[in-house]
Amino acid sequence: MATVEEVIRQREMRRSPDVAEMRYEQWVHWPVNWSAVWVGTLAAISAVLIFGLIGTAVGAYAMQPDSRVVDLHKVAIGSLIFAVCGAFFAFVIGGWVAGKIAGILRAEPGMLHGAIVWLMTTPALVAFAALGAGSYMGSWHGALAGTPSWGAPAALPFDRPDLPGPNATAADQARYQSALADYQTHVKQWREDTPRAVRNSALGTVTALLLGLVGSVIGGWMACGEPMSLTYHRTRHLAATHHG
Repeated sequence: MATVEEVIRQREMRRSPDVAEMRYEQWVHWPVNWSAVWVGTLAAISAVLIFGLIGTAVGAYAMQPDSRVVDLHKVAIGSLIFAVCGAFFAFVIGGWVAGKIAGILRAEPGMLHGAIVWLMTTPALVAFAALGAGSYMGSWHGALAGTPSWGAPAALPFDRPDLPGPNATAADQARYQSALADYQTHVKQWREDTPRAVRNSALGTVTALLLGLVGSVIGGWMACGEPMSLTYHRTRHLAATHHG
């Protein structure tokens, strides 16, 4: 006759597959420190504004209506370097601030918080650009504003020549005709270049956003203090056991 201990052991053995399955089905969530995310978002927005204003001040960004990028080969190297570095390091700062405030010690949740900072910052930049602050964020992020369907079309950067007065001489009429012909030529060229300028603007904006995503993830990774190696998670347990 089996003892009580043997009966209990047999029941536990029969239940062990069910228990293992129940544990497998349980979700292991990663908590989000929203206070750290909000502060990191504010840090990223502030950094974007600072880099944008510095770029405008040193002449790296040209924000005039006639400074559209029609040919990517004509973009200055200095302007391109400043735009790339500004878009990247602004979000590195945001991700790093969020990771440090949250006190994260693992790479995965640190990168997650950095990515959430990017998610929170992107719609905020769109809102600020729509409110008219796009010129403060540089040429790449400033293109997030767009033109609303109910808004007036953008003004041409050319002034239509004034009609000559009733007492205009033949020379004045000739100068007016020449100026009008130049104006019409510029307007035609402007309209032909608009699709390419819009495409290049969208390309620059999406590049800035993707660079920001990479930067925010790296910033959150840096904040945790773990080695920045893609294979470190395989030896993390061994390293912890060794230090323990």
